[in-house]
Amino acid sequence: MTELETLESSLNALLSRYSSLQADYQALQEENERQRNEILRTHSELVALQEQYKSLRIAKSLSGNPEQQEVAKRQLTNIIAQVDRALEILKQ
Repeated sequence: MTELETLESSLNALLSRYSSLQADYQALQEENERQRNEILRTHSELVALQEQYKSLRIAKSLSGNPEQQEVAKRQLTNIIAQVDRALEILKQ
């Protein structure tokens, strides 16, 4: 094999390896994006659950008389609406 053929063979091997690395890189980029989306989704769920927990604590503490229950219910409705708006913003 001549020096030129050896060089051509090495170059072809290098180009093949480069193509393989590009495909690996693209796959990693896609996986990274999926993981980011999963983190955002999980974070949104966490925030919503924290708000629900907070709402339940408020409802529990205010559940003494009917008037306090009505106030707690309005507060819960307001908090849930805020969480829903936040989730819509995060989806955009």
